[in-house]
Amino acid sequence: MFVIDATSAVPPFEQLRLQFAQQIQDRTLPVGHKLPTIRGLATDLGLAVNTVARTYRELEEAGLIETRGRAGSFVSAAGEQVRERVRRAAADYAAVVASVGFDAGEALRIAEAALTARGGHAG
Repeated sequence: MFVIDATSAVPPFEQLRLQFAQQIQDRTLPVGHKLPTIRGLATDLGLAVNTVARTYRELEEAGLIETRGRAGSFVSAAGEQVRERVRRAAADYAAVVASVGFDAGEALRIAEAALTARGGHAG
């Protein structure tokens, strides 16, 4: 399910966060899916408990997961709201691009550069 590359320059918590976010985005992990416990996932991946806890905290802050006390952590329905927010922002950007007569290829390069500069995944 998750793979951590110990030789990567990307910290393990960030590798894990990116993999979770991608699987939530592509719906491999659907809304309502119960996530492994922090301790269990840390053991499975050979990571420190604090590393996995940081990943879960960041995912929760982003609205992708929610923690329900002793019941555990689950993929949040708010993730769908985040997807819709991004879709609306993209539609707004496309409208601006069209209104000023920018070439679509150039507009995509600008968006890709912005995503890359912020550590997002472009391409």
